[in-house]
Amino acid sequence: MLLCVFFTVSGCINPPERQPTELHLQLPQTWRVSVDFDQLADQSWVASFGDPVLSKLVDEALTDNFDLRSTAARVEAAIAQARIDGSGLWPQLSFAPGYQYSQIRSAGFGSAQFSVFEALFNLSWEIDVWGRIRDFRQAAAEEAEAAHFDYQAAQLSLAARIAQNYFALQEAVLQTHVATRSVADRSVIADLVQGRFDRGLARGLDVRLALTDLANAKSQQVQAENRVQLVTRQLETLLGRYPDGSLSSILEISGQPGTVVAALPAAGNDRTLPEPPQALAAGLPSELLTRRPDLIAAFTRLRAADARLQSTQKLLLPRITLTAAGGTRDTALTEMIDPRAVAWNVFAGMAQPLFTGGRIRGNIHLNAARVEEALNRYQSVALNAFREVEQALAAEEWLREQEQALREAVRQTEASQELALYAYRHGFIQILTLLDSYRSTFNAQSAHLAVKRQLLNNRINLYLALGGSV
Repeated sequence: MLLCVFFTVSGCINPPERQPTELHLQLPQTWRVSVDFDQLADQSWVASFGDPVLSKLVDEALTDNFDLRSTAARVEAAIAQARIDGSGLWPQLSFAPGYQYSQIRSAGFGSAQFSVFEALFNLSWEIDVWGRIRDFRQAAAEEAEAAHFDYQAAQLSLAARIAQNYFALQEAVLQTHVATRSVADRSVIADLVQGRFDRGLARGLDVRLALTDLANAKSQQVQAENRVQLVTRQLETLLGRYPDGSLSSILEISGQPGTVVAALPAAGNDRTLPEPPQALAAGLPSELLTRRPDLIAAFTRLRAADARLQSTQKLLLPRITLTAAGGTRDTALTEMIDPRAVAWNVFAGMAQPLFTGGRIRGNIHLNAARVEEALNRYQSVALNAFREVEQALAAEEWLREQEQALREAVRQTEASQELALYAYRHGFIQILTLLDSYRSTFNAQSAHLAVKRQLLNNRINLYLALGGSV
């Protein structure tokens, strides 16, 4: 009768059958923002940019980045811990050979010497009738699997940071080109105004304004050059290299295998950042829950918490153990191989906890709270993932409109700059109007480069949010 009660109680302790899509929020059938993309091909998103240098840098970072190596070590540690936690399913056997030498002295009787050899073994085995140890092992296995998905998420995040820093480095160098061109243009204006002043055609104030504008342009050039070295060192650190600033903004693969060397972009008016690739499909919101690695990791940890709670609840049930001990002792080593000298005993017992001072109940409440924590953590990670996708999809449209507007602004300011220079030479406009036209050109060119990099960053963020493969 008692065993029937035990089996009934054990049968009631089952973890909930959870599904990744069971969230405390209503998922839409499609994303709120509809963007016209082609279907996603079975290639990595890094390769979709069609840049061999970017692919080379990502491969290098995935091999040499120290944070990623640390994450990989945590995966190995989780696997080892799973093996440790699952060892209780097997009998634990130990063997202890020994040797003892004794000498006894007695007054009037001389001394006696003897040696004793012994070979003892002990065996203990908890028979996992209720599945408590199996649940404990399952929780550890789920934790190891979650650590593996953490590693995949870290790979994806690292590849995204490499790509974003790579394009940031390209933009930084292009910004220095724009600033250098601006300094050259302002120098021409300063010389022009100085010449007009020498001929009595301009005021001293005009010269001061032109020289002030030139100094500001030089300051912007220095700031752009400093930005190059900052982004360069950040990228080198992500690659696992010493941050000596030797990596340039636009890179080329050298003739030697595994080597990347620096090369500045060629001069010309067509310096610009690449367009984002078009091979992308956002899929359905529900598909994100089974594709994005950090979401899978959070859900797997929820299942691990369920299994650990189940294992803790089964501590209330009796534990059945099998123990055995035996061995032999003899003064002669040769006699120990005689099987008739071996003594051993076997004991099977059952232990039912009656009073533990609240320790078992406390552990149950602790693990129940951890289940609730893991559940809400999964909900939070999922909600944040949906926000990232919706945000990136919405930003795609706005950034494209902004890029088109700034492209037109660049075209108009470059044209107005030529007209303003002509007008100033012939005395039609004041120096402030001329300087303002050149500042407008610089600002439009700089803003256009910045928004093109934002487009690339947003596309990378979208790949990251959707959990695409590296």
